[in-house]
Amino acid sequence: MKFNQLHSWRLDYKKAIELQKTLRERLILKRVTGKICTVAGADVSYEKHGDLFFAGIVVYTLSKQLEKVEEVTAIDRARFPYIPGLLSFREAPVLLKAFKKLKNDPDVILFDGQGIAHPRHFGLASHLGLILDRRAIGCAKSRLVGEFRCVKNVAGSYSKLFYQHEVVGVVLRTKVNTKPVFVSPGHKVNLAFAIRIALATCVGYRIPEPVRQAHLLVNRVRKEHIQ
Repeated sequence: MKFNQLHSWRLDYKKAIELQKTLRERLILKRVTGKICTVAGADVSYEKHGDLFFAGIVVYTLSKQLEKVEEVTAIDRARFPYIPGLLSFREAPVLLKAFKKLKNDPDVILFDGQGIAHPRHFGLASHLGLILDRRAIGCAKSRLVGEFRCVKNVAGSYSKLFYQHEVVGVVLRTKVNTKPVFVSPGHKVNLAFAIRIALATCVGYRIPEPVRQAHLLVNRVRKEHIQ
C-alpha cells in the first residue's frame, strides 16, 4: 500500500501542534463516492516499561458475514513522547510501516483512536486518513473532548458529541449492557457513514470486528516478541 509522505516526523511539541492546525484544513469531511468492498482495522500496542511499538492491521470484506482477507504487523521504537492530543505523532510511524506491507488496499479504515473529536479536530484517524488518502473513521473506547447526553441502552442508539458548539462525532451503543464507543469522521467520510460502517462491522462485541481483531493481533505479537 502506497501513501503520501506529507511531512517529517522529527518535530517538537509546538511544531506538531502547528502542523495539526495546518493539515486539518485539508480534511474532506463528507462521504466520497465509490464502492465499499473492504474495511480494515488498525491498532497499536506498547511494550510495558519500554519503547517498542507493535502495530497491526486486519482487512475484512464488508459483507453480511465479514471475511478476513489479510493481516500485517510491524515493530518500531517510539520517536515521540506521550503527549495528550498528539498521539498520531507517536503511533503513526509504526502504523505506516504496517500499511506498507498490505497487498490489499482497504476502502475504509477504522482506527482505535479519534477522528475530528480532538482538541484541534485532527486525531489519529484524520492524520493517517489524509496521509493514506483513504476513508478513515475514528472508533475510540473513551472520550477525548466534548459533551453528550446519555445514550439509550439499545444497540444502534447514539448521542451526538458536541465540542466547541459543533458536532464532532457520536457516542454509539454497539451492544446492549456495554459501554458505548466514540465514533468520529477522520477523512473522506461524513458522520452518518461513519456510524453505518461501525455498526456494520460489529458482530456481537462492543468494538467493531476489524479493530477488535487488530487489537488481539498486536497484543499477541507483543507477547511473542517479549518472551
